[in-house]
Amino acid sequence: MREVAVIGLGMHPWGKFGDKSVQQLCRVAVDAALKDAGVAWRDIEAVAAASSRFSGGRGWGLNGNDVIDDMGATGIPVYNLSAGCAAGGNAFNVGTMLVASGQHDMVLVVGGEKMPKGFIQTSGVEETTDPEYLRQVCIGVPGPTFWAFMCRRRMADHGTTEEQLAKIAVKARKLAVHNPNARFRKETSVEEVMGSALVSYPLRLFEICPVSDGAAAVVICSAEKARRLTTRPLWVAASAIATARFDDGIPRGLAGAVPKDGKAYHSEAAAAVRKAMEKAAIGPEGIDLIELQDNTVYYELSFPEEWGFCEPGEAEHLLESGATLPTGRLPINPSGGFISFGEATTAQGLFQICELGWQLRGEAGGRQVPDAKVGLAQTLGLGGNGSGTILKR
Repeated sequence: MREVAVIGLGMHPWGKFGDKSVQQLCRVAVDAALKDAGVAWRDIEAVAAASSRFSGGRGWGLNGNDVIDDMGATGIPVYNLSAGCAAGGNAFNVGTMLVASGQHDMVLVVGGEKMPKGFIQTSGVEETTDPEYLRQVCIGVPGPTFWAFMCRRRMADHGTTEEQLAKIAVKARKLAVHNPNARFRKETSVEEVMGSALVSYPLRLFEICPVSDGAAAVVICSAEKARRLTTRPLWVAASAIATARFDDGIPRGLAGAVPKDGKAYHSEAAAAVRKAMEKAAIGPEGIDLIELQDNTVYYELSFPEEWGFCEPGEAEHLLESGATLPTGRLPINPSGGFISFGEATTAQGLFQICELGWQLRGEAGGRQVPDAKVGLAQTLGLGGNGSGTILKR
């Protein structure tokens, strides 16, 4: 397999844009990625696109075809990938394989989303064979309540306090002040977070990512092309995909979190991250920053422990000591994370790739991780989909 380089990064800022179509959001991201790479649309040999359930794609998840129609019908192949909120990470994985295998020398990976208002129904169908549909209909557990189950379990296991949960949101907002692509760029305080509406105990409104609109795009290519086009390529050290195991800590049916005896609550995320680190031959000590999927503040505590970056129950100390800040020993979500962006589901994995790229190129401004050389990105999606990506410079 060949080396794969990342040479172009582009993003449309996250927010709510009632006057724009998802196609327009993607156009901004794609144009920016092509300009950053120093290439033209005619140079792209294939598109790997994250398929949306909520916007564009003609109702069939044909979002890559929408991009082709908008940019110019050059006859290139399109790969539309659906993996729920992990779709961006999955699309990047497929794009990487297309280049690594030698099928194409230059590929565009793109994802864009316009989300409906309010809490989303995770299931897209009303079928009694769908456990997500049954979970909603039979016991009425939306996403925030599901996250609250796990959070309360952590409070019982490790003594996590409501103030510590609030401090994670405060950190996210403080970093997002320096990110022009984040939706929420105003600092907040522990008191303001604690005073925001209680959604499902112990989680409050400011501790849960809202739904957003946004788009991101990445140009990847072979090492040969990269060395001709740029003096600052980034390299894909590893890209891995996994699905959930039957024996992880979350029953894949109607119930909530249960005692786990050291098992990951999200085995798909843990497996994807582990595979990525194995492929890259890099351990936790070799990772300079992490962009993880923080649909809620809980994940910033649990994921580093489940992946072996710290011991169970240690994450609160890392938070309190400042170790998870850009200047700390384990920077987590220097972008501001989902808490500051909101979730534009299928584009999230690519916004993470862009953030890693800007960090590794030293272009992240006030949120820069000093001398960052290796970064890890992780997504998690409906159906038990997970992705892990490691970039290096």
